[in-house]
Amino acid sequence: MVKLKKYIQIFKLFVIFLTFSSIFSCAPKAYQLTKIEGKRVSVNNTLTSTEKIDVYLKPYRDNIDKDLNTVLAYSPETLDKSSGKWQTTIGNLMADACLERGNVILKARENKQIDICLLNHGGIRSILPKGEVTTRTAFQIMPFENSLVVITLKGETVMELITYFIKTKKPQPLSGLTFTIDKNDQPKDIKIKGVAFDISKEYQVATNDYLASGGDDMSFFKKGIKTYDLDYKLRNVLIDYFKEIKTIPVLKEARITEE
Repeated sequence: MVKLKKYIQIFKLFVIFLTFSSIFSCAPKAYQLTKIEGKRVSVNNTLTSTEKIDVYLKPYRDNIDKDLNTVLAYSPETLDKSSGKWQTTIGNLMADACLERGNVILKARENKQIDICLLNHGGIRSILPKGEVTTRTAFQIMPFENSLVVITLKGETVMELITYFIKTKKPQPLSGLTFTIDKNDQPKDIKIKGVAFDISKEYQVATNDYLASGGDDMSFFKKGIKTYDLDYKLRNVLIDYFKEIKTIPVLKEARITEE
């Protein structure tokens, strides 16, 4: 009887040992990275697509082409960014489109109205050709992912904006603001939406997120009191604008004049 009890105790210890062994063997193992290997692959004309890949991609490519070739509007003339010293037909169009479409969002969200829109001449990457205007046209004009923002500027900062415009001597896309440059390269007869400029007021200025951060030396935007991100890509602004107007306006009215 004594021997039996002894065997039972030994058996219990054996079972406990097996249990702990099983637990520790199932525990996650810690691995350590000891080596990274890589291979350089040159991207050149030796990398050609195979027929199998082309067949696989064709439905996707065709669907994208169908969307890009959708006709949105008609342009009676070709608009480009080399049509004037202080303003261009395509620049006027883009600035007007951003002011108009941006107002829809800003009014709904903040109950405010955009007073001025200023973009950059270099951001326009293509002409708007005469004839049918498609979604592809919008992508060609604005291939970047820039979004529309609205910044509240004091009147004195708006004066810096005007001074920058005169100094750079480029036809930056501009809407809502008009002025005359006198013989001393100073602005006069400044009007915002047809109303005389008041340096003591604050104005809502639309631009893109790149310029809002001081891009193209537009550091005055960094002095803004408040910024409203409309989460609205400029390319989508153009697409929505084209859909709405159907016939592209050729905007040649003088926004900046010289004595």
